[in-house]
Amino acid sequence: MPPVDRAAMLERFAELVADYRATVVRCESSQVSVHVLKALRDAQRVILPEGLPEAVVEAVVGRLGEDAVARDAADHGELEGFDAVVTTCAAGIAATGTVVLDHGEGRGRRALTLLPDLHVCIVRSGQVVPDVPDAVRRLDPQRPQTWISGPSATSDIELSRVEGVHGPRTLVVLLVGD
Repeated sequence: MPPVDRAAMLERFAELVADYRATVVRCESSQVSVHVLKALRDAQRVILPEGLPEAVVEAVVGRLGEDAVARDAADHGELEGFDAVVTTCAAGIAATGTVVLDHGEGRGRRALTLLPDLHVCIVRSGQVVPDVPDAVRRLDPQRPQTWISGPSATSDIELSRVEGVHGPRTLVVLLVGD
């Protein structure tokens, strides 16, 4: 098996994520909080699952205040009041431009990422793997998984694309260099 060209793999991942109409922002670890705040733009209420980098939590709480931030939400009705969610991921797949959440630390449960209109996902470059089999090997089959390839979208019978019907209308992937 030939060695993996990490730079080319990360470029392919970013290219395919962008092809799905998601926004890709490349940054260094020290810049993650700044880019999270930029991505949140006008969000007034944000979900920050347990296990996110503390600097991100501090930055968002610092901007919006403690009352505008939740670590979880009790039910779907409560979730509907949030504009955005910020998560980490379990893996990114270069061959498909897919981000995988396994609902562990920093990712929260599935519903947290389906109802807010904006999902900001922090993907560390070391989490990006070449293909689906590599991703599956990294995942715990006992954990629920969500595989995300771009913002939620569907088409009607006339093939008119509609975004945000079954999940976030906007996906921002922060690709963080290690």
